[in-house]
Amino acid sequence: MKNWIMVLLVAFGTFQMTAQEKAKVIIGKVSYLQTPLVNAEVHSTNTEDMVKTNTEGAYKITSEVGDVLVFKYPGMRNMEIVIEDVSRILNIEMGEEVNQLDEVVVEKTRIRSQKELRGEYQINKNLINTAFGILDKEITSFSVRIVDGSELIYGGIDFISALRYRVPGIRVDRPASNISVSNPNASNPVVYLRGGAQGFFPAIFDIDGLVTDQAPTYIQVENIERIAVLSGLGLVTKYGGKANGGVIVINTKGANFFPEPGTSDAYDQAKLRNNVFEGDAISSAAGRTNYMQALLASKSKEDAMATFQKNVSAYNNSFYNTLDAYDYFSGKWNDVDHAEAIVKERWYLFADNPVALKSLAYVYQARGEDVKANEVLKEVFVLRPHYAQSYMDLANSYRDLGNTKKAATIYARYAYLVDEGFLKKNDSDFSNLINREFNNLIALKGSSMISDRAILKNVEEEEFLGTRLVFEWSDSEAEFDLQFVNPEKHYYTWKHNILDNTDRIKDEKVTGYSSEEYLIDNSLKGNWQVNVTYLGNKRVTPAYLKATIYYNYGTNSQRKETKVFKLSLRNVNQQLFTVRNGIAVATK
Repeated sequence: MKNWIMVLLVAFGTFQMTAQEKAKVIIGKVSYLQTPLVNAEVHSTNTEDMVKTNTEGAYKITSEVGDVLVFKYPGMRNMEIVIEDVSRILNIEMGEEVNQLDEVVVEKTRIRSQKELRGEYQINKNLINTAFGILDKEITSFSVRIVDGSELIYGGIDFISALRYRVPGIRVDRPASNISVSNPNASNPVVYLRGGAQGFFPAIFDIDGLVTDQAPTYIQVENIERIAVLSGLGLVTKYGGKANGGVIVINTKGANFFPEPGTSDAYDQAKLRNNVFEGDAISSAAGRTNYMQALLASKSKEDAMATFQKNVSAYNNSFYNTLDAYDYFSGKWNDVDHAEAIVKERWYLFADNPVALKSLAYVYQARGEDVKANEVLKEVFVLRPHYAQSYMDLANSYRDLGNTKKAATIYARYAYLVDEGFLKKNDSDFSNLINREFNNLIALKGSSMISDRAILKNVEEEEFLGTRLVFEWSDSEAEFDLQFVNPEKHYYTWKHNILDNTDRIKDEKVTGYSSEEYLIDNSLKGNWQVNVTYLGNKRVTPAYLKATIYYNYGTNSQRKETKVFKLSLRNVNQQLFTVRNGIAVATK
């Protein structure tokens, strides 16, 4: 194990030196609503170089891996793009600046009154209403993490489960003794927070101003407007000694009706406004290219081969077209050998290109070619040993091959490198995701596969049971909106684009991950539909999205299904697949 870690450290150090020494030329265009922006500024934070766009909105600047390019234009929101190993063309679509600078400067220089804070509560998600008034997380003397109610998308045992999947460092103990009608609190959970003031104390709760040490499990997730996790010594002066373990503040919708700023009307507290799905998603088949339509029109395998040879020039310069051909011949005609030959003849499109290799691995996995996928993911790992996603991908690949011991070892090595500071520690969504993967492996395959007790003690019991959806994308520049429609035809949208989720996308680049999960419990029966709107990847190319569906997650009957989608048609809501009681039907 030590030798393997030393190899990783050498590879990691070599990458850092190479990244710092190798310059990259980045080109692209800057626009707004498809109109070129002239004299937009492009800054390099590493070299402090600056260039301006020409009359066509085009620019060219020298950068390097790890650098951050900042795009500026008057009246537009500044955009920051982290440069990666594959970055070359970055076409930037800028968005309008929402905040007015004067107001921000004035408000940041003074403490606002409770009346002013109440007026801002509905539009300022940095505010939380407590037993001691409304707090602004930007000016408190203790740690404040706020989660909007719309982000609590998991309908599990109670809201604590939903919160745990959004805020790292939460431990939940659920006593299982003597649950009955006469003793309803026997299983009342006890919550512990990372960063408690002193020692190891349970957290207390502040529900719309009512402070209690009992977890209010009766509160439904859909009734939560906003929730905050508070920790630090400063809490003791407000809540007393019971706050040593931290405070979880819950703002429910019914108790937080503040007037709309500037009016006397009650604010609309609905978690989502007008979120009724109208059935406007089209089939993802609408994005097929002409050459794919020609292949699909072939009456026989021989006709298909002739069509392929006729259009072979279209396959020689694009790994996307090559993957289309592989997927077609291996799927439609069950001719894996011919499909593999097409890939091998054009291997130059994949070599040393982690985006192309990950896309190929996705296609292999969807076809059940787990051995081939594993070989490809090992190459990605060599190219990107500093990416957190590389560890999860390779570990899961070994698990697919039945080599659970090696999968566990890779997860353990990742944890070791993070603890030692060789890899960036991530306390956001990916940390929860990769921990859940490891916990699930240990829970279902047994702790005997690894001998490190220090690692095993951090394995947490999985509380979620149901259907788990994991989404991964091969191109970190890909922007899209995922839409989840429940059986009652109400939807939730997760926005993965730089205008709506700037901090998340920057964190993905810095840490090196490209994945997200969605959890569906069994409380709402019927069809769940998953749609996507592809927004582009700063180039005129498609992107690959992989969806792994886990049925009966966390049980001995757990199984999974992998689907891969090529996203090319932009700004159109497309249906990907539906899930119903452990049955999935893909629409391509």
